[in-house]
Amino acid sequence: MFYYLLKYLVLGPLLKLLFRPRIAGLENIPEEGPAIIAGNHLSFSDHFLMPAILPRRITFLAKQEYFTGPGLKGALIASFFRSAGQIPVDRTGGKAAHPAVTEALAVLGRGELMGVYPEGTRSHDGRLYKGRTGVAVMALKAHAPVVPCAMVGTFEIQPPGRLLPKIRRVTIRFGKPLDFSRFEGLEGDRFVLRSIVDEIMYAIMELSGQEYVDRYAAEVKAELTRNGTAHHPRGAA
Repeated sequence: MFYYLLKYLVLGPLLKLLFRPRIAGLENIPEEGPAIIAGNHLSFSDHFLMPAILPRRITFLAKQEYFTGPGLKGALIASFFRSAGQIPVDRTGGKAAHPAVTEALAVLGRGELMGVYPEGTRSHDGRLYKGRTGVAVMALKAHAPVVPCAMVGTFEIQPPGRLLPKIRRVTIRFGKPLDFSRFEGLEGDRFVLRSIVDEIMYAIMELSGQEYVDRYAAEVKAELTRNGTAHHPRGAA
């Protein structure tokens, strides 16, 4: 109920009015049945802009930190994400993310849309980074197509660290659904999973025009932090 209140009466109309999103490829979203929307992740605004323009409800995997923040602010943010039906995911690696994947598979099992950011974190400089294999596991186990999505301009309106977004027009592009049924039953093969994710990331890169970096964004961020190196943002094309 809260999701639809936000989408149709509160946030949805406001976001469309302020950011006037240009939309391309919306016909690539299946009208029914399970599908995974795999997008680049440039801004906190991505969480709201994509659902606002989709004709179907979508559930996202959201970082666990949104659900565990301290104080009143943390409690309000956690309540908001839970009420919107988002699933917390532990990004520390290994088996930590398994409960979130299980919940995501349940969403797909109900024939709904699941939103995933394969990079696992927001890009700190506007470039596109290497994808994690969780999206491939979900696609194979749920027998679901993957629709690549590119958010263009959201880094410029709200890069990491900016509290309120600038009011500028953004673009949202959806590519043709990717069918990985040829790999059915091979979700335990890490080479197959990497091949699937690389295909997804290439499709996102083609849609977004971003420069691709064959490294995990989290690793690059950690390296910059250790070295005390300033981030030098680069806008997406």
